[in-house]
Amino acid sequence: MNIVYVERPFHTVLSIAPTMYNELWVGGKCMYKLEPVVADGGTIIIYAPHIREISKTHGKHLLEIGYHTRDFFLAHWEKYRHYPWGVLAHSTHVKGIGRYANGREYPRIEVVLATGIPEEVCRKINLGYLDFRTIDIDAYRGREEEGILVVPRAGEMLYRLKDGTVPDIDKLPLPSE
Repeated sequence: MNIVYVERPFHTVLSIAPTMYNELWVGGKCMYKLEPVVADGGTIIIYAPHIREISKTHGKHLLEIGYHTRDFFLAHWEKYRHYPWGVLAHSTHVKGIGRYANGREYPRIEVVLATGIPEEVCRKINLGYLDFRTIDIDAYRGREEEGILVVPRAGEMLYRLKDGTVPDIDKLPLPSE
C-alpha cells in the first residue's frame, strides 16, 4: 500500500527530507526506504537543510561510532558491543549494506548529507557531504531516463524494484586493491 515500484535502479537519488524530520535520527528514513532502488556504486543525497544535528538523544554515541555497515561492526564487535544496539542498528540502516574485508569497509552505495550538519561532522561520522546551497533541485528533476531520481517527502514511502530484486551483499564484488 505504501510502496512505490520502479522499473530499474538509479545511480543518483536526491532524497528530499520533509521538515518533520528534524534530526538525522529520523531523517535516516530518507536513505533506507530508498536504498533498494539505488544501483550498486550509486549515490543517495539526503537533502535536508533544516537538519542540523544527528540526534538529541543518541548524538553522543553516533559521534563516537559513526555510520558503518553491519559487517564493519561485526568485524569489530568487541569494540562496539557495549553501545546501545538500537544506535548500532540506526547506524547500519543509514550507511546501508556493504562488506568488510582486508581491514576495509566497502559500502554498496555512497550516502551524502546535504544538510545543516557541518562538513567536518559528516566526515567524522563516515558520511559524505555536499553543501545544500549548491544544489539546484530542478536540475535533478525529470531525469529518470538518465538514472537520476528526485523523491520529494522522502521517507514516507518505501521504494522497491518492480521485478522484486533486492541488493545482495554476498554478490557484491570487492574492489581490487
